[in-house]
Amino acid sequence: MTSRVIHPDWPDTIAAYLHAQAAAGRPPSTRETRRQHLTHLARRVESGPWALTSAQLAAYLGAQGWARETLRGRRITLQSFYRWAIASGCTEHDPTEPLERIAPGRPNPRPVPDDVYLEALWRADDTERLWIDLAAEHGLRRAEIAGIHARDLVPTLLGYDLRVHGKGGKPRIVPLTSPMASALLALAEHGGWLWPGEEMGHVSARWLGKRVNRLLPGDWTIHKLRHRAATRFWVHSGGDPYVVADLMGWANLAMVRTYVALPSDRLRSVVERASRAGERQRVG
Repeated sequence: MTSRVIHPDWPDTIAAYLHAQAAAGRPPSTRETRRQHLTHLARRVESGPWALTSAQLAAYLGAQGWARETLRGRRITLQSFYRWAIASGCTEHDPTEPLERIAPGRPNPRPVPDDVYLEALWRADDTERLWIDLAAEHGLRRAEIAGIHARDLVPTLLGYDLRVHGKGGKPRIVPLTSPMASALLALAEHGGWLWPGEEMGHVSARWLGKRVNRLLPGDWTIHKLRHRAATRFWVHSGGDPYVVADLMGWANLAMVRTYVALPSDRLRSVVERASRAGERQRVG
């Protein structure tokens, strides 16, 4: 499917849906993601939203070559859009209903290794180094980095914390390392967004992500830097999933398995201690 002129029914309908999302309290980041998803669809189908068939939608989704989790995210947007359309009387037809459910993939954590991380830091400019370490050492998403405001730096008795505006509008507190606190405080001296831009006053998360991704070789991405952070949080918390979930902004502890790569030395230790040789050593 190639990109083409959007059917005239799409723009106003997407705008109305996003107004409804705002009225329902959906955060700007969620609304922008859903706008991007729907606009991408609108540019790749000939039909308007009310004439789109399940077969057309399946062909569109199947042609993109997306990973399973990306497909799941698009499916969530489309289901939300057509639920709203039916509830508001725009249509009685939901083309997402006949589509097969997309099951979650098996956990496959891939933390960026040390050599890749250090090379990216070496290639980065001063701003990009901060973005890399906010992801790799503090566990922030690209949108959370882009949206840091001077008022989000919170002094404590032990240093500075960062008030992070998380996915779905859920806030959390992440302690800052001393070097990161100093760097962000310098940027925050004059108030406002730390990295001003054209997306609601701050830089675009998409653009920020592209800047970091071009510094990482192969298929490594800024998202895999979050895998690195989660894995290191797990190791240095003694394997405490609650600490990891709090720092990463997860309500579901199952996300720990998705992000944390269990160190091979820990697996080896478990196998050796559970073996006959391990039993003999304990008895002896």
